[in-house]
Amino acid sequence: MINVTDKAKQQISTLRKEEGHPENANVRVSVKGGGCSGLMYDLTFDTEISEKDDVFEDKGVKVIVDRKSLLYLLGTTLDFTDGLNGKGFQFVNPNASRTCGCGESFSI
Repeated sequence: MINVTDKAKQQISTLRKEEGHPENANVRVSVKGGGCSGLMYDLTFDTEISEKDDVFEDKGVKVIVDRKSLLYLLGTTLDFTDGLNGKGFQFVNPNASRTCGCGESFSI
């Protein structure tokens, strides 16, 4: 399961409209190699769902995750912050043993 906070839900809705994505565009979360900790999160809007994807819904937001990335993301919460330490989406990942300062990369 991938959880979505209220702030993340609001920002997703705002970005979907600002970027001109259709209302049925879902959030795709994936994990790719790279970053200072070895693995990086990737967020995009997507309307396609394949047989190799799992779909989770929280607070009305559908999150698509490919099965390979799901191994790294189970139990993760997607949040959004706009505080003094920076603005952007943050991943609260219970599987990560180490994260970088920017919060965009992690290791297991």
